[in-house]
Amino acid sequence: MDTMVHAVMDSPIGKITLVGAGGALTGLYMAEHRYAPASFGDRDDDAFPDAVAQLTEYFAGTRRTFDLELAPRGTPFQRQVWAALREVRYGETTTYGELAAIIGRPTASRAVGHANGHNPISIVVPCHRVVGMSGSLTGYGGGLERKRFLLALEAGTPALL
Repeated sequence: MDTMVHAVMDSPIGKITLVGAGGALTGLYMAEHRYAPASFGDRDDDAFPDAVAQLTEYFAGTRRTFDLELAPRGTPFQRQVWAALREVRYGETTTYGELAAIIGRPTASRAVGHANGHNPISIVVPCHRVVGMSGSLTGYGGGLERKRFLLALEAGTPALL
């Protein structure tokens, strides 16, 4: 098994910690991120140059999709939800109920919400694009201010954090 390593990068939403093993990204966490692991492994700020470059482009507004090797760790159901999240396009939003229907589990919106909240690769797997049924902002592992910033960035109206 490859050794876990992490890199830390600056971003408009604060420090971001990229975590992975064998070149694959297994986590992306913001400061005070809910459900972040207790340990990220050894620090190597050169470990994920493609992720750093693509995230920098995303925050600059020049990248809308990510092309990175991902290896999120979770249950089969969680991985199914996270795969569906990757299909929500830049600048668009969806609801937990819509995601539940997409994965063929229309009555599982609460379970989808739980899986969404435990997404280990925020931003790249765009859990920030999920909103409440009324369009309201709901919980986000990185905090609602960051979610608001990311949605504004994608709408072309970046707000200050």
